[in-house]
Amino acid sequence: MLTICTFLFLGNIGPTEWIIIAVLLVFMFGGKKIPELARGLGRGIREFKDASKEVKKEIEDGIKEDNNKA
Repeated sequence: MLTICTFLFLGNIGPTEWIIIAVLLVFMFGGKKIPELARGLGRGIREFKDASKEVKKEIEDGIKEDNNKA
């Protein structure tokens, strides 16, 4: 069973691993860059969700048209 903490087939990531990842990010990018990176990631996720909703709506509309023709 997959959990929320399963990441790229690495298994379950616990609190210790998240802390290590956070520390590495701070060292790699610095404290000032992390909020900027998080905003960019958030925008990307939002754009992906919007695009997937649009595709889903187009598919549903196509199915409705096919059912109305039959």
